[in-house]
Amino acid sequence: MTHRRAWIVLGWLLVLAVVYLSLTPKPPPTGASFGDKIGHFAAYASLMFWWHPIERNAYRLALIFVLMGLTLEILQSLSGFRQGDIFDMAANTVGVGIGWGMARFAPVWIARKLTP
Repeated sequence: MTHRRAWIVLGWLLVLAVVYLSLTPKPPPTGASFGDKIGHFAAYASLMFWWHPIERNAYRLALIFVLMGLTLEILQSLSGFRQGDIFDMAANTVGVGIGWGMARFAPVWIARKLTP
């Protein structure tokens, strides 16, 4: 399997994990008062950071992940056993933005720090 293909397969596994954790009746407990929001933020930042090198159109990728987060929150509210939350939607969207920035600028910053 090529590196690109492995990267894509692992990326789809991340997407499936986010979908599963968003729609499962009993998500894992977070422990912290804002742990749920941190989890949403981290999940969507990770997705954007992971997929950014694969998808050349970062605007389309960001739109897809923002819409995915909105859709999953709506599905939660329709499920009868989970509640959709506007603040989760916001955490998802901010996560996408931060993940995009990290994927875009982290390699440049690291390269600057590593060059003498």
